[in-house]
Amino acid sequence: MTQTDMMAAAPPQHSTTDEKGLGQESLAPQQTRIMDPWSYLFAWLGGCVSIGTFTIGSGLVGTLNLLQTFVAIAIGCAVIGIALMINGRAGHKYGIPFMVQARSAFGFSGTRLPALVRSVPAIVWFGFQSWIGAGALNLVSETMFGYSNIWVFFIGFQFLQIGLSVLGFHGIKWLENIGSVFIIGSLIYMFFSVISKYGEEISANLVNVEGTWGAPFWGATMLFLGIYSTMMLNVSDYSRELRHQVGPVRQVAIYANSILPATLFMGLIGLMVSGATGEVDPIKVFSSAVDNKLLLVVTLLFIAFAQVTTNILNNVVPPAYALMDVFKLNFKTSAVVVGLLAFATFPWMLVRDESAAGLGLFIQTYSAFLGPIFAILVVDYYVIRKQTLNLDHLYDETGPYQGMNPAALIATVTGVVFALIFSGISWYASLIPAGVSYYLLMRHLPAARRFLS
Repeated sequence: MTQTDMMAAAPPQHSTTDEKGLGQESLAPQQTRIMDPWSYLFAWLGGCVSIGTFTIGSGLVGTLNLLQTFVAIAIGCAVIGIALMINGRAGHKYGIPFMVQARSAFGFSGTRLPALVRSVPAIVWFGFQSWIGAGALNLVSETMFGYSNIWVFFIGFQFLQIGLSVLGFHGIKWLENIGSVFIIGSLIYMFFSVISKYGEEISANLVNVEGTWGAPFWGATMLFLGIYSTMMLNVSDYSRELRHQVGPVRQVAIYANSILPATLFMGLIGLMVSGATGEVDPIKVFSSAVDNKLLLVVTLLFIAFAQVTTNILNNVVPPAYALMDVFKLNFKTSAVVVGLLAFATFPWMLVRDESAAGLGLFIQTYSAFLGPIFAILVVDYYVIRKQTLNLDHLYDETGPYQGMNPAALIATVTGVVFALIFSGISWYASLIPAGVSYYLLMRHLPAARRFLS
């Protein structure tokens, strides 16, 4: 092989990406930014309309009243906005994705841990929300044409999302921009429809009840926060697409103003409808809450569309980048594999009425792992690296970041232990133990010294 051939065969990981076509995502440092502040806000708005939020709201019936749920969601979203800005700074500054950002803390081999922890919830949510979307389409078909087959719609819906996923961030940008107006309008309509139909029941069961401001309240803030704790890890995958001139304060405003409306509407709708009817299946809820056939169809189409916008942004990109890093696949192939893996999550089991408590437990459990990793990434970037990364080392598999960083692994385990002990507030409980232990180990553990380069 000639020298020219060898150069052509080498992966262009460390070359700066100046232009990017449809689906041409890479792990290379990226200078081209395709999202202005409004596009970025719309992307997060569309990406955060999660039916899982509806289910979490349903699970709070009998624990919190309406005001307490509102405040819990607001606190959770405020924390989310700040956390996303903090951990997304590295990606925004250097144009690197999460899998590359994590190498300075975990090492090239060690990044397999955060990749696994981030990818599994994404694929589970992908399958869960695809089943919900397929159920909505199936009900539209049954209402309009008398045809019902949930499996046909699930398989077709999944392959539609796979096809959209391979377009990458260009596809995400236009899908979210176009869909945001429809999403906001539909959320407002559903919210007031629920109040109009179930006003008396909501007043009796959710307004005129005491609830609690104690541990269950703070546990609720963590549940709503936990839905997005996955994105707090890999926010650099998205922030690397945002224009350079958007500063930290404006970024917090973008995150908060996109996530809060979606979470607030979905969480409160779930709480109100379940408090009034005892029903937790969103498809059954809206089919009974809407009397007009046309409005029912529009509402169900919104539910299906919301799953597409959420899945493509939040549940395809992170595991796809992980597959690109671990197995050296291209983005399009990785997106297809992620879509196929979602079939194996058995989402038809997750949407059962008796699964609401299990879904909350699942969020608490994986949040126990996400909190420590988040803390380690923040301490590594702000305290250890002083917001300065060495890109040559981040892309050199034989350099100082080769292998695993024992400090990061030990700190992760430490944080997980604390999170499991305080499982009701697992994400909060894991932060300080993981962050402090990582800092001390980086300073005093000889095996971790080479990672200080």
